[in-house]
Amino acid sequence: MSLKDRIQQVERLVQAACERSGRDRDDVNVVAVTKYVSMETTGLLLDEGIVHIGENRPQKAVPKWEALEGRGVWHFIGHLQSNKVKDVIGKFQYIHSLDRLSLAKELEKRAAAQGITVSAFLQVNVSGETSKHGVRPEDAAQLLREIDSFSHIKVIGLMTMAPIEDDPELTRPVFRGLRELRDQLNAQKITKEPLTELSMGMSGDFEIAIEEGATWVRLGTLLVGKGEET
Repeated sequence: MSLKDRIQQVERLVQAACERSGRDRDDVNVVAVTKYVSMETTGLLLDEGIVHIGENRPQKAVPKWEALEGRGVWHFIGHLQSNKVKDVIGKFQYIHSLDRLSLAKELEKRAAAQGITVSAFLQVNVSGETSKHGVRPEDAAQLLREIDSFSHIKVIGLMTMAPIEDDPELTRPVFRGLRELRDQLNAQKITKEPLTELSMGMSGDFEIAIEEGATWVRLGTLLVGKGEET
């Protein structure tokens, strides 16, 4: 299947999921996860009209970003070490993996130095798996309160990763849990501005995530194909 065919297939699936759940297609954004494909393939995605690019390793992502001259909107979607913030700040407009106060402080410091504001998702470990990063749901409110005083980080929503299941339907409680947590936090007015975004759903479960309210889905193999890089 060609790249164009995969993009069209994803669009059909996203549209169908939106129709099933009574949602507006424009409310769902697709992030192409390019961590396992080359700079050339990433460039082809941009040529085909894909806007949002997701990467999770600074050492691989930054050379791509530089070679492509910053085309597109870049999302950092992996676990971010504080000592790598200097490499991604100013290149990635969105950070999907804010999960601790020390990282928030480093992001704030680096963003302030550049005079920019970074949009971030608070990563929440809804499933409780020890292999996954993220704040516990019960600790999300306190971390948000601490971050809300920062002037160069804007937390726009929540992010989570569901367990890999043979039956995608089994991921539904995780995605529903993230949406319900966002709504609870908004009801408590934890942040100055309401949290509007939900980053959840990958190639195997994104349709369920959309049905449960995802506004950003992160698609790798289904969209970009199998990688040339490891």
